[in-house]
Amino acid sequence: MAFLTALLFAGSPAYAAEPAKSGQGDLRAVEVNITGDSDQTRFVLTLSGPVEARAFLLERPDRVIVDLPQVAFNLPAADETPEGKKPATLVSSYRYGLFAQGRSRIVIDLKEPALATKVVNEAATHGTILTIELTKADRATYSRAAMQPMVEAAAALSQTENARVAAARASATAAEERDNRPLIMLDPGHGGVDPGAMRFGLQEKDLVYDFAQRFRDRIEATGRYRVQMTRNDDSFVSLGGRVRIAREAKADLLISIHADSLSRNSTVRGATVYTSSNTPTDAESAQLAAKENLADQIAGVEVEEDTDDVVGILAELTRRETRTLSSYFADGTIEVLRKEVHLTRNPHRSAGFIVLRAPDVPSVLIELGYISSEQDVALLTSEEWQGKTITALLKALDKFFARQIAQQQTDSG
Repeated sequence: MAFLTALLFAGSPAYAAEPAKSGQGDLRAVEVNITGDSDQTRFVLTLSGPVEARAFLLERPDRVIVDLPQVAFNLPAADETPEGKKPATLVSSYRYGLFAQGRSRIVIDLKEPALATKVVNEAATHGTILTIELTKADRATYSRAAMQPMVEAAAALSQTENARVAAARASATAAEERDNRPLIMLDPGHGGVDPGAMRFGLQEKDLVYDFAQRFRDRIEATGRYRVQMTRNDDSFVSLGGRVRIAREAKADLLISIHADSLSRNSTVRGATVYTSSNTPTDAESAQLAAKENLADQIAGVEVEEDTDDVVGILAELTRRETRTLSSYFADGTIEVLRKEVHLTRNPHRSAGFIVLRAPDVPSVLIELGYISSEQDVALLTSEEWQGKTITALLKALDKFFARQIAQQQTDSG
């Protein structure tokens, strides 16, 4: 048995468990167990082979971040046991997934401040047992430990997103020379370590990614548009990264695709189209934007202040025009969707969604439905419903870009 135990002392936020020597192969996580009580809890992960695990703490909210090499998580569906009936441990919830190229991440939400006093990597009969021991701590001790979160993971994410942005920029440069068709940027919400809403054994990130892929293929098949996606796999992309990708690609329209969940009311269902506004149309929209804007925190990313590099009078005119075009597309989308799918009451709403803040790219966020509604889930997972919805969205695209496409046809004729 080979293992390394690393103790976290106040003021030393990063700690690691190094792998036992073993042959390398595709790593798989196959089981999670959480044991203990509200003073000391063990988070135990069973893997197919040894790993090097690095962990650190973040505040607001309190959470333990565990970074691993890329791992395939073959774990049971999320536990939907009501909070009051779960064992009284220090763990409120956890999530996992691909975080950056070659890196996976586990985010452990804490009920109260706790230090990871041990990170132990032990060889087992069929693989490796990674144990993270959490010990209750006072706020002052926790805050000191979380003051300097480890920067390696942030650098890895930045490197991955910079590569995505560079690819978008290169694509835009090449297109300027040979292809002036409108560029549609599809943004499947969430991804990787951020699962989005979860109900009935389904994860929002998977539903919207599958839909976006089908939508992309249908757009390409028309021949009238170019299309890109902010993510092309089950990986995490920060909210700011999504905006940067759209802007660097010089996208003509960004469509962010989501499927919400309501814990308090499973009868609410239907599609909604959101645009950006500093003043939300209603309290429900404000709450949804606040929840969606937590995506970076959910993934264990320190949120940076929004910086707008477009300033001045011309910039303000650009922002106004962008918002006008966004609303125009949203209204056109609702018009065609109304004939095909069920819509919520007041289907065009606005709020301060970070992902819609590009000052020069018209942007909308479409909530396809609620995965808290069994009726909506049946539709969201239906190929027939998806096809019908995509057909309607294509009509909305054609209406929105009608003048530009007509001009292109005139120029080519």
